[in-house]
Amino acid sequence: MSAENGRTWVPWLVTALVVLLSGGVLYLAHRSSAQAQAQAEEARKAADEAQARARDADAARQQLAEKLTALEADRTRLTTEKEQLSNEKEQLTQTVQEQEAELAKLKATYDDLQDKMKAEIAEGAIKLSQAQGRIQVDLVDKVLFDSGDASISKRGQEVLKRLGGVLAKVDDKSIQVSGHTDDSPPSQKLQSTFPTNWELSVARAVNVVRFLQEQGNVPARRMIAAGYGETRPIGANATPQGRARNRRIEVLLIPDLTAKKTAVRTARDGR
Repeated sequence: MSAENGRTWVPWLVTALVVLLSGGVLYLAHRSSAQAQAQAEEARKAADEAQARARDADAARQQLAEKLTALEADRTRLTTEKEQLSNEKEQLTQTVQEQEAELAKLKATYDDLQDKMKAEIAEGAIKLSQAQGRIQVDLVDKVLFDSGDASISKRGQEVLKRLGGVLAKVDDKSIQVSGHTDDSPPSQKLQSTFPTNWELSVARAVNVVRFLQEQGNVPARRMIAAGYGETRPIGANATPQGRARNRRIEVLLIPDLTAKKTAVRTARDGR
C-alpha cells in the first residue's frame, strides 16, 4: 500500500475513535445520571421517612405531654382531696371531742343534781331525766308552794337554794322554768289575783326564776319563765294522782345556741 493510500484511512480512523469516545462518554454520562437519579430518589425516600418519623415523634411527644398534664391534674386533685379528708377528719375529731366533753359536763351536772336533791327524789317530789343533751327537773307544786298560792314556801326556798347552787355552775345551757297546773280553775278566793290557770302558772314560774336569780346567783340572761296552765298534762286529770303530777314546775336545761355560736366565732377569729 502506497503512502497516499495510508493517509486516506487516517481521517476515518480518527472519526471512528471520536465516535467511540463520544459514545463512551455519553454512556458514562447516562450511567452517572441514572445513578444520581437513583441516589436522589433514595435521598427523597429517606427524607420522607425522616419526616414521617419526626411527625410520629411529635405525635408521641404530644401524647406524652397530654398524659403528663392529666397525671399532674390527677395528682393535684388527689392532693386536694387528701387535704379535704384531713380537714374533715380533724373537724370530726374535734366535734367528737367537744361532744364527749359536753356529755361529761352534762353527766357531772346530772350527778350533782341527784346528790343535792336525793331526799326529794327518794320521796317522789322531784324527778330527774336526761335525754338528747338536755336535763329536766320536775318539781311537784307542793314542794315549792302552798296550795293555790304562787308564793314560794319556806321548804321551797330551801329546795331552790340547793337547785340554784347547781344551776349557777352550768354556763353552757339555757334554763327554762315553766309552770303547769291541773284542769281545776283557781278557787273563788284566788280568782281576783289569778283569773285562770294561765296567770297562776306564769306567776309561779316567774317567782321561781326571780328566786334562782336573787338567792341562787343564777344569771338572769340564761333563764326563761313560761306558763302553760293546764295545756300540757303528764297525767290523767281524772285521778288525784294524775292531777298531782300535772301541778308542777319544770326546770329544763337545754343547749345554749347563742353561747355555742359565740364560742365558734371566737375560735375562728383566733386562728
